[in-house]
Amino acid sequence: MNQDNSFALYRRLLQYVRPYTKVFVLGVLAMVVNAAAEASVPALLKQLIDGSFVEKDPKLAHVMPLALVALFAVRGLSDYAHTVALNSVATHVVLDLRNAVFARLLTLPLAFFDRQPSAVLMSRLTHNAQQVSPIITISLITIVKDSLTVVGLLGYMLWLNWKLSLLFFTVLPAIGWVIRSVGRRLRRYSHAQQDSVGALSHVADEVLGAQREIKVFGGQDYEQRRFAQVAGLLRRYTMKSVRTSAANGPLVQLIASLALAGIIYYATLASQSNNLTVGGFVSFFGAMALLLGPLKRLSNVNETLQRGLAAAASLFEILDAEPERDEGTRTLGRVSGHLRFEDVVFRYPNTEGNAIDRVTMEIAAGESVALVGASGSGKSTLMSLIPRFYAPDGGHILLDGVDTREVRLADLRANIALVTQHVVLFNDTIAANIAYGAPGEPTREDIERAAETAHAMEFIRELPQGLDTQIGENGARLSGGQRQRLSIARALLKDAPILLLDEATSALDTESERIVQQAIDNLKRGRTTVTIAHRLSTIANADRVIVMDQGRVAEVGTHDELLARGGLYHKLHLMQHRQSEISE
Repeated sequence: MNQDNSFALYRRLLQYVRPYTKVFVLGVLAMVVNAAAEASVPALLKQLIDGSFVEKDPKLAHVMPLALVALFAVRGLSDYAHTVALNSVATHVVLDLRNAVFARLLTLPLAFFDRQPSAVLMSRLTHNAQQVSPIITISLITIVKDSLTVVGLLGYMLWLNWKLSLLFFTVLPAIGWVIRSVGRRLRRYSHAQQDSVGALSHVADEVLGAQREIKVFGGQDYEQRRFAQVAGLLRRYTMKSVRTSAANGPLVQLIASLALAGIIYYATLASQSNNLTVGGFVSFFGAMALLLGPLKRLSNVNETLQRGLAAAASLFEILDAEPERDEGTRTLGRVSGHLRFEDVVFRYPNTEGNAIDRVTMEIAAGESVALVGASGSGKSTLMSLIPRFYAPDGGHILLDGVDTREVRLADLRANIALVTQHVVLFNDTIAANIAYGAPGEPTREDIERAAETAHAMEFIRELPQGLDTQIGENGARLSGGQRQRLSIARALLKDAPILLLDEATSALDTESERIVQQAIDNLKRGRTTVTIAHRLSTIANADRVIVMDQGRVAEVGTHDELLARGGLYHKLHLMQHRQSEISE
């Protein structure tokens, strides 16, 4: 990233400082005072030596120690003030950035999450966001305070002896070139480091979530190699950054020491010709010595600055991502649930062929429709178009005669409930999970009624704290059938007129499937239901079965009609029947 982008990034980041301007200005003023106090040390040193030791002024002998104490007291207080003030601002900025990024993540379309692994996004939200803080603390303190200190010391040196000072100025272009060259390389390595952290988080997340598969299939060695490869890549980029940063300080100090050696030589000659007092010589030498610390910090600040700017760039990528389009302006109350698809076309980005190809069909209000077909036939994609998880590329989807594109997303999705085979529960109580997303404030009786209808109270009553039981991460303390029944209870409590069921019983054993199927039958009453099921036995009672093939509607009819027709549905049914006989 070029220098102009660096300044643009920094300016954008400083916009997040604006709400805390007063504290920020206080911190900057404290830095100015601290820099002035530090630059005053050589001048005080000159007065101390020339006045107390050379001229033996009795007043200065009493005043100078007090002045020295006062100067260091000012330095200490101003150092404390700017450190606390700027860290307060920095932590607020990190908090605001995290909140802003998290809020944007909630508005992004599913297509964004299809491209970005969740572990990488988590790394940006936690690790990368924290890397921004040193830009406002360490980097800013160094840039402002040390720059002012350098200016003050150089100004004093010019005033003390401008000829000697000019020698020091000759090395500044070389120092500037080193800092700029190192900065470019550090930015590149910082980007690579942060990408590696995201990749490491992704691998670790996959491994921690797939312990059963890894153990059964003996994948330990493979996963160890995969993790070691990514961790090694992170170490390699980290060491490149360390080596570049470590070389930066010594190079700057070497260049400065060359000027320092020349200055000492000429200063010695000047003192021999009585052009420089003892106090002046010590003061000038002290000012040069004090310059080395700020110069070293200024040369090394690039690493922190570039790492923070690279982190800020990764966060701004999320903030600049286009949110889910909600161009609808029409509001809807409770709909009847009549759905119509008119020549609907949809294609996933960077793929060949349409996932949905000119589908036209109608689902009456209150009708139960099953979508079946081989994997990749378009069932899940077609269902995802109903709540506008994806927008069709062509055609229209009408809900009660209204194009869903014209409807506000919140109103559209308020009329839809979803139950999938991959149940998502939150690390909270059973009651909170059932009430999640329910309109208004459901009462305890409402939650119990939904749980009862979903056949969930049968196991909830046996738990030590009933509805108030904490269920762990994604319901880890519950069985698959129990989690599924909580998902159904959640859909029941929402009481939406349209119900989407995606393989809701595919991962359950026979007994759990029987109980869950009863709960689903209760849930489907009076609702427009669209069901995806690989096991055709679970949708035999559907009002209609729609058979999908390569993104198109191949057959439509009841279970018995399609079997009698002897087409694609009949073939799928025979195939599953043979597989079940083999498994028995």
